[in-house]
Amino acid sequence: MGGDHGPGVTVPAALNFQKSHPQSKLILVGLQPVIEAELRAHHAAPGPQLRLHHATQTVGMDEAPALALRGKKDSSMRVAIDLVKSGEAHACVSAGNTGALMAISRFVLKTLPGIDRPAIAGIMPTMKGEVYVLDLGANVNCTPEHLLQFAIMGAMLVSAMQHKDRPSIGLLNIGEEAIKGNDVVKQTAELLRASGLNFYGNVEGDDIFKGTTEVVVCDGFVGNIALKSAEGAAKMLRTFLTDEFKRNWFTYLCGMLAAPVLSAFKRRMDPARYNGASLLGLKGIVVKSHGSADSFGFEKAIERAFDEVREGVLQRISQRLAAAGHYKAEAV
Repeated sequence: MGGDHGPGVTVPAALNFQKSHPQSKLILVGLQPVIEAELRAHHAAPGPQLRLHHATQTVGMDEAPALALRGKKDSSMRVAIDLVKSGEAHACVSAGNTGALMAISRFVLKTLPGIDRPAIAGIMPTMKGEVYVLDLGANVNCTPEHLLQFAIMGAMLVSAMQHKDRPSIGLLNIGEEAIKGNDVVKQTAELLRASGLNFYGNVEGDDIFKGTTEVVVCDGFVGNIALKSAEGAAKMLRTFLTDEFKRNWFTYLCGMLAAPVLSAFKRRMDPARYNGASLLGLKGIVVKSHGSADSFGFEKAIERAFDEVREGVLQRISQRLAAAGHYKAEAV
């Protein structure tokens, strides 16, 4: 029910996902009459592979997380996460209020042993492919131990999703030199060097897009600014290209000739392709879709959750934490 478009995006995305993943089972959680109407509009109906689960409340995009947590126990978001906790669902995907999703997920699912705070991990395009960046906004103030936990979770996520044994990890800093950065970053670097992870060292902002490492670790304040800056730069670049090709008849003709290249460029830079941020560190898989995502983007978020379940991301993180901190790995 969440996001800028609600069931008008999430329902067709679910239907499209099931066409390409016929073995999957989806539970659509929300106001049942609204969802049923959207299904009818797409000539679809509930069945064994596509169930409806009614929820009487919804969480507004601007609603305070604390109010959503305490006052809306039958919201579509809360019910969906409850289904994950009970084992009826393997993962939850939502385009709703990020703060509320994190608060409810943390309250209901709890964190894995060895994890103090969940982190938001997202994918960004690079010159070499993709990079996983965390945290993207869940934790503004972090200790070195928190950042080490983020690094472990990010490494296990990449290891599972990209089948790489020892993904490289970069610590986002204002310079590559070990003497640079604040005390938290310097202490984090020391912990990472002693962790047994494949720690590359400090990386700068441009290293994110160079693809210098496969994981970039930072606190949520820095990570969110980096993400929003990248999104803004991409929009500006697309706008500048469009303006230049529309400048006069000659540049318009050049644009027509360059249409195939421009289309390929647009597809490569399309943020919808990278939609779906993982809330790592919870005893359950929760994926946050961008609120403005279209059906293609939300389908990508569902696909991300599906892949995390299939590749055993939770189990990998739990086992790595047990090995690193002498915690007993739980069955998750």
